Amino acid sequence: MIELTIADDVADVVLNAPDKRNALDAEALRELDAAYAEAEQVRVRALVLHGEGPSFCAGRDIAGVDPATDNVPGYLDGLLTPLLRRMSAFPAPTFAAAHGACLGVGLGLLIATDVVYIAESAKIGSPFAALGALLDSGGHALFVDRLGAHRTLDLVYTGRLLTGAEAVAAGLFSRALPDDEVLEATHAAATAAAHGPTQAFLASKALVTRIRDERLALWESMAVENAVQEALRGTADYREGFAAFAQKRAPRFTGL
Repeated sequence: MIELTIADDVADVVLNAPDKRNALDAEALRELDAAYAEAEQVRVRALVLHGEGPSFCAGRDIAGVDPATDNVPGYLDGLLTPLLRRMSAFPAPTFAAAHGACLGVGLGLLIATDVVYIAESAKIGSPFAALGALLDSGGHALFVDRLGAHRTLDLVYTGRLLTGAEAVAAGLFSRALPDDEVLEATHAAATAAAHGPTQAFLASKALVTRIRDERLALWESMAVENAVQEALRGTADYREGFAAFAQKRAPRFTGL
């Protein structure tokens, strides 16, 4: 179900089970984790995640799941959360091209990705009321942070789904695009990032994560910026960027 190709320092990870809208069972989560591990091992400088067919990912594959015997902790704590942590900490810029249903686990995959370009007609929200279940995969944290408590519970209680355009307008994701432009735009952005100053990008990624998780204030954040800037001064890409500026040419970054 999970396909991985690597070219020009960019990993392309594809959810390829369109007949079930790329819903993910336990084995699919293991495959996805292995794809990210392989991409990390070969040190790609950017990664793109997307889905084949009518949807990005409709969530967990619950076909055949019996609530009486379902191992919920095994799926969520044992497989999903470690995968999302791996995705979030991936040592290169990551991008997702999202369309159609982006629900449950599918929403979690987007939350764990650095940059999300989403189709204007995509569907995001909490359809769990119909199952008597809980919005999972980090959805509560994302919605409360960006939408506030009242709008979050409105989505939970009503099951209303936001379009991709509404989600971006509310600050959930990076950019909304016409459906037929999302994947091309995502690949273009990832390719450009793969030829950029990787160490500087990773420094920003780490700081953004700290601001989000540790709630760093302005002066704390600025102190980290100052220290990291000094550390980056010793990198090859920092020296190349300054040399290219002085020589009035485009920089040739190596990621080092």
